[in-house]
Amino acid sequence: MIVNSAEQCMTSGHWSSADYQYMAEAIRLARLGVNTTDPNPRVGCVIVKDAAIVGRGYHVRAGEGHAEVNALREAGDLARGATAYITLEPCSHFGRTPPCAQSLIDVGLVRVVSAMQDPNPNVAGRGLAMLRDAGISSEVGLLEDQSRVLNPGFIKRMESGKPFVRLKLAMSLDGRTAMQSGESQWITGPAARQDVQRLRARSSAIITGIDSVLQDDSALTVRDITLADEKGQFRQPLRVVLDTKARLPATAAILKQPGRTLQVIADHKASNVDSPAVSVLSCEQLQLRESDQGIDLHSLLGYLSETEQCNEVLVEAGARLAGAFIAARLVDELVVYMAPTLMGSDARPLLNWPLSTMDQQQRLSLTDVRQMGDDIRLTYCFI
Repeated sequence: MIVNSAEQCMTSGHWSSADYQYMAEAIRLARLGVNTTDPNPRVGCVIVKDAAIVGRGYHVRAGEGHAEVNALREAGDLARGATAYITLEPCSHFGRTPPCAQSLIDVGLVRVVSAMQDPNPNVAGRGLAMLRDAGISSEVGLLEDQSRVLNPGFIKRMESGKPFVRLKLAMSLDGRTAMQSGESQWITGPAARQDVQRLRARSSAIITGIDSVLQDDSALTVRDITLADEKGQFRQPLRVVLDTKARLPATAAILKQPGRTLQVIADHKASNVDSPAVSVLSCEQLQLRESDQGIDLHSLLGYLSETEQCNEVLVEAGARLAGAFIAARLVDELVVYMAPTLMGSDARPLLNWPLSTMDQQQRLSLTDVRQMGDDIRLTYCFI
């Protein structure tokens, strides 16, 4: 039975201050997996008995125990008769691991509070129904907004079949991103660049354009040791280079890094013989149709969602590709690092996106502003 109405499985307005406290702790735990759970969602779980937390757990990485299983393992026999607070509805199907809903039933819990339903339309409500059919009180909706913030990419992929797209830009105070020659290293300072490492670490893929690769020869890797997992290792996002004419050289720094690099060329290329990059073992190639602006971005995001199971995608590119993503209305979040410097009118603008009238302008909503060393980070969503 699929639960489509929140009224069937929640008692909104009856939660206590302790309920909020325990769910907040589950959300805190879920954040610990922000860089490692991909392509799975970030989930936290707290087991409570007699007003005390007896088990904590979070999902660390795909293929390993889910948050509920880890929390139940810590709780042991104390889980019987307890309440579980989970940031996402427990799964009801066999994947790489058994269904968590059944595990909660088997240990004898009496109540489960979920922050939100599973956004997968083929799954949503089934875990809650399993619990309810087993006589366990199941409620949903506590701190839902805070829980949704944990998984913008997973939610969007499940609901729309596209990943969450985050566009990162760095600019001077006068809105310039590179000198006329293309030179752009470095506009921002160390603190801002370290923060970009954080954005990379949480991303499933990083998209860039061939012009940026040829100009900057960036590695596009996660290398900040504070972002490593408990084993000191990094989960490197898939690096995607949009390269219509297959110009990526085999000597590019991006091809010498750990992890995968995907070169996306236009589908009119009959073979990969014109691409020197494919001689490098870490380089894969994908052919997609071409639009007037280059590689078709809708097709690209569809591939990344369906084939690569990408939840969050970070676009690190020059003004042309950045402008193309915005013009196509494919950007969910815009992150701009503004440096206290002036680069002059001959320098390159933030976006290559020609508009001619005021009614064409794109309004944004500021969701966060923070100082990063001498720079300012501005985060926007699109209205």
